[in-house]
Amino acid sequence: MMDNSDDILTLLPARLKEARRTQGLSLEAVANLSGVSRSMVSQIERGESSPTIATLWNLTRALQVDFAGLLDGEPTSDRIEVIRADDIPRIDKLGQGMQIRILSAPEEAGQHETYELLFEPGGTLASKPHTRGAREQLSVIEGCVTVMSGTATQTVSSGDTARYAADVSHSITAGDTAARAFLVVRDA
Repeated sequence: MMDNSDDILTLLPARLKEARRTQGLSLEAVANLSGVSRSMVSQIERGESSPTIATLWNLTRALQVDFAGLLDGEPTSDRIEVIRADDIPRIDKLGQGMQIRILSAPEEAGQHETYELLFEPGGTLASKPHTRGAREQLSVIEGCVTVMSGTATQTVSSGDTARYAADVSHSITAGDTAARAFLVVRDA
């Protein structure tokens, strides 16, 4: 890592901006993923504000870049990034009686997204149509769910995988017991 704090402050804004652009993310997307305000992200990228360690940590997690590597410029191809279970982003209020854990990298949003779905008994995730041609693949790990896509309905049990259109209204509903599944969403 660099020793000179002036070098760090000079390189940090450009490296953060480069990481954001490489991922194809807008300032708004980085703000949503990191919890850092859009205006603060913009100020940091322009070199008008020096981030706290906590802010820098949140930004590097959102941008899927190595905290130390951002400052020393070492290649990351020989590293393995691990996101610990407690650090995986969660969505608690999208469905009823269920939780979503976001497993895919932020840069894959809108292209190829991977989620772990954790259902309470009777929990449901109802979705409006995604972009034209979008498809979902649901693999049930534990329990049993009912999948509806348009007018089609199927029961999917532990070990089963369902593939279906996601460009129509669709839903996943757990039965009388808790269920766990992995969902892959692919936009056309």
